[in-house]
Amino acid sequence: MAVSIEELQAKAKLLRKHIIRMTTAAASGHPTSSLSTVEMITALFFGGFMTYRPQEPHWPGRDRFILSKGHAVPALYAAMAEAGYFTVEATMSLRKLGSIFEGHPNMARMPGIEASTGSLGQGLSIGLGQALGCRLDKIDNHIFVMTGDGELGEGQVWEAAASAGKYKVSNLTVIVDQNGYQQTGATKDVLDLRPVADKFEAFGWHVQTVNGNCQATAVAALTIAKSIKDRPSCIVSQTQKGFGILPILEAEGDMNYHGKPLSPALAEKALALLG
Repeated sequence: MAVSIEELQAKAKLLRKHIIRMTTAAASGHPTSSLSTVEMITALFFGGFMTYRPQEPHWPGRDRFILSKGHAVPALYAAMAEAGYFTVEATMSLRKLGSIFEGHPNMARMPGIEASTGSLGQGLSIGLGQALGCRLDKIDNHIFVMTGDGELGEGQVWEAAASAGKYKVSNLTVIVDQNGYQQTGATKDVLDLRPVADKFEAFGWHVQTVNGNCQATAVAALTIAKSIKDRPSCIVSQTQKGFGILPILEAEGDMNYHGKPLSPALAEKALALLG
């Protein structure tokens, strides 16, 4: 059910708090990689773009979200908790021994997860397969895949992009979370694939490049993406890693902060900054 931009902004702030709390409690995880995704994930789950049933996670008519950048799963867990799949309290077992809240999505253990990801570059291929399968089964739904910009260095991504363009898979949207960093540094230094939009366009996709950390812009981009009926859609979502707590990261002298949870002291500062 669609809500106002102001309500979505409040929900996004809440998801950020959940991300910080669960990764700090785990003393492990990727909070900054999760934080850059929040506006798009908030719009998808709470902005009226996805139909789903938390109490019936395998319902055939559901829309599907695949988080290819699986290390950002705290953002997905936070959204699923707010959507009613499980409690927020349950997510605090993130990365603890025996917990189903693993460090990457695992569909074998958690209903509602649409693909087990973490080996980067595979999510778009999985999403393409699901979109084609749903089309063959005449199920009127939509498959959303979120990738990182670092994983675009994997050749499998472009094989999937070419195939989706060839088969005009209009029930498939990829959101590239282009936050400019990957594990070992800035993406422009590791493997510069810019301009990303031109590459997807060359394979026949409808492409938008937007500010992915603006809630209203995220909603507008997804609205356009779902209206495209003759080809797959790509949203190049230009974001900032750690969005929402950037002053803290700047003070730490590390705007990447990849794979590092905030210390309890920094988490308190971050939560205070969020309000």
